[in-house]
Amino acid sequence: MLDPHFLVENPERVKDSLRRRFNEDLCPLVDTLVELGATRSTLLTERDTLRADRNRWSKEIGGLYKEGRGEEAEQLKSQVQAGNVRIQSIEATLDELETRRSDLSMQIPNLIDEDTPAGQTEEENVLVRDWGTPREVDFEIEAHVEIGTKLGILDLERAAKLTGARFAVLMGAGARLERALINFYLNLHTGEHGYTEVMVPYMVHRRILEGTGQLPKFEDDLFKMSEPVNGSDTFLIPTAEVPVTNLHREEILELDTLPKQYACFTPCFRSEAGSAGRDVRGIIRQHQFHKVELVWISTPDQSADNHERLVGHAERCLQLLELPYRVVRHCGGELSFNARRCYDLEVWMPSQECYREISSVSHFGDYQARRMALRYRPEPVNGKKSKARLAHTLNGSGLAVGRAIVAILENNVQEDGSVLIPKVLIPYMGGLEVIRPPAN
Repeated sequence: MLDPHFLVENPERVKDSLRRRFNEDLCPLVDTLVELGATRSTLLTERDTLRADRNRWSKEIGGLYKEGRGEEAEQLKSQVQAGNVRIQSIEATLDELETRRSDLSMQIPNLIDEDTPAGQTEEENVLVRDWGTPREVDFEIEAHVEIGTKLGILDLERAAKLTGARFAVLMGAGARLERALINFYLNLHTGEHGYTEVMVPYMVHRRILEGTGQLPKFEDDLFKMSEPVNGSDTFLIPTAEVPVTNLHREEILELDTLPKQYACFTPCFRSEAGSAGRDVRGIIRQHQFHKVELVWISTPDQSADNHERLVGHAERCLQLLELPYRVVRHCGGELSFNARRCYDLEVWMPSQECYREISSVSHFGDYQARRMALRYRPEPVNGKKSKARLAHTLNGSGLAVGRAIVAILENNVQEDGSVLIPKVLIPYMGGLEVIRPPAN
C-alpha cells in the first residue's frame, strides 16, 4: 500500500496518479483518507497531552499528600482517572480508525512513475524495442489448436471431459515440450543469470495474497478452498509471485544479502472471471497453466537498474527460442493495480498476425513491501546501526509455458504440418528435432 503519511501530505500527487490510471472514481477515497489522517493526528495529540498531564500530576499527588493538602491531591487524582478513561476511549477510537484507514488504503493502487506514458488501452503502450523478424511463408498458418490437434499432442476434448472448458491435455511430444521449456527456463535463470531456485506451496493464506496485492481487490479471480487450511482462508496461487515475494515477509534483511533473485516453477490457477473472446479457445488463457516466475528483492537505489536487468533475463528466453518479440512500456491505463512501472514482452503469433503478451515484468517499489513489512538494514552511519527501510520488489514471467508452446507451434510449423523444435530445446527433448503428424 502507499505510505499513509505521503498520501496525507501529497493528496494531489496521488489523485494525479489515479487520473493517469483512469481510476478517477477513487479520488474521493483519497479525501476520506486525508480526513482520517487529520482526525488521527488530532487524537494522537490529545492522547499524548493527557499522558503528559497524567505523568506530571502523578508526581505532584504524592507531594501534596506529604504537605497535608489531601483535598488538592484528591482533585488531581480525579483528573488523572478522568484522563485515563479518555485515553482508553481515544485508543479504542484510534484502533477503529487504523483498521478503517488500512482497509481503505488497500483500495488505492500503487503510485505510478512520473515518466509513465499517457494512455488508457494496450494500443497506447509504447514500443521500446523489437527483436527478430516474423518469417514469410507461402502457406496459411493455422492457429495452435489446429496444429496441436493434428499432431496429436493437444487434446481439448478429453480435457473438457475431465474438468470442463479452459483446461488442456498435452500428450506425447506436447507433454515433453512443456517439461522441456520448464527445465530450459530454470537452467538458464539459475545458471546464466544467477537465480536461486525455490519450490513453494501452491496454496496460501489470505494475508499472503494481501501482501502482494491480489486481495482484497481481485478475490473473484482466485480459486478459494471450500474449507480453511490451518485455521485460515486459503486460496490456490494465481502466480508464484505470491508465495515467493512473501518468503521474507516481516523480516529485516541484511544489506549484503541483496538483491535476492528467485526463480520458481509452479502451476498457476485463475478463474479468469469476465474474460472472453479469442483467448478462451486453446491454451492462451486457461484456469490452470505453468509458469516460471522471477522475483527480486532489491534496495531502492538499485531497483530501477534491476528492473531493466530482469527484463533482459526474460528476453533472453525468447532470443534463445528464436521467437520474434517486442518490448512495450505500459501506459497509465494499462498498469496493474500493484505496479508503478511495467514492461510487457510480446511474442509474434502468426495465426493472429500480431504480437501477444508472454511476460509482464513489473516494478512495485515499496508498495508490496509495506503490506508485508519486508525491510532491509542499510549501511551503518557513523558506526551506528541504521534504521530498517522498506525494500523494493520486482517480478516477471520467465516465461509463461503455455504461451511459449503456442508461439513455437505457430512460428515453427512447416507446410506439411510438422513443427521444428527450437535448437536450444533439442537436448531437453531427448534429441527430437521435429514433431511430425501421426501416420494415417
